[in-house]
Amino acid sequence: MLAGSKDKNPTITFYSKDQVECPICTAKFKREELMTGGGRLIAGVLTDELRRMYEPSAKFGEIVPLVYTMNVCPKCYYASFPQDFCILDKESLNRIYERMQERYESVKRLFSKFNFAQARTLNEGAASYYLAILCYDHVDQKFSPTIKQAVCSLRAAWLFGDLGRRFPEENYGYVSDLFYKKALFFYRRAVELETSGKEMIANLKSFGPDLDKNYGYDGVLYLAALLEVKYGSRADPAKRHELLAYHRRALAKMFGLGKSTKSKPGPLLEHARALYDTIVAEIKEEDDGDE
Repeated sequence: MLAGSKDKNPTITFYSKDQVECPICTAKFKREELMTGGGRLIAGVLTDELRRMYEPSAKFGEIVPLVYTMNVCPKCYYASFPQDFCILDKESLNRIYERMQERYESVKRLFSKFNFAQARTLNEGAASYYLAILCYDHVDQKFSPTIKQAVCSLRAAWLFGDLGRRFPEENYGYVSDLFYKKALFFYRRAVELETSGKEMIANLKSFGPDLDKNYGYDGVLYLAALLEVKYGSRADPAKRHELLAYHRRALAKMFGLGKSTKSKPGPLLEHARALYDTIVAEIKEEDDGDE
């Protein structure tokens, strides 16, 4: 069965033995955890966005691990990465609490039906990342919220894209594009804040962006460049040229492009080389057009 189906095979997930208590409203709930053994997850290709795709299995069907990652309180819709859920400061939690109704209304505009007290579908998976983006808006900088919003935005874009392919009559493809643009904004902003020392991003347990591998800060820089190429504005050609030139230099410096290197993970290096070539080609095309 599909992970996006209410009739999914019950052997795909289980509920944690211990309850999680929401630090905002004190509601208690059990996390739905994904079972990974027994041929449930068959790793497929790694996309240029560093998303690991999984092949459907004959027994379990299609499974989307990202659906089950985030902690979401089913009562007040406080959502975060599990490692943050119970450690945020009181001021941040108060700000999140004050916007409980706003969060609910925002998600209702995207989904007519969602229920975090039941087994998750793609709807709840996508909604969990959107809720986390909204919550991290009110989190103190010491918890590095910007890079977390970047990862959540990218994952939301992926899951809304999955929904769009399953339900082409809906507008999920359009919503996916909006989250890609949010991801561009947050990745760009996270790099700026890290560079200036205003918000360190080392607090993130894994930079992901997916669950199977941590590509570290190099992955963040690569994704900032990739999203700029794919979703950056073209309204101002001079500004775009400036941004692409910056990312070309950053990629060349970061990955030692043009040199042999064994210090970077192979898949990331391969994608970085391809992206570098794409950026160089676009800059050259622009320069030729100006002649």
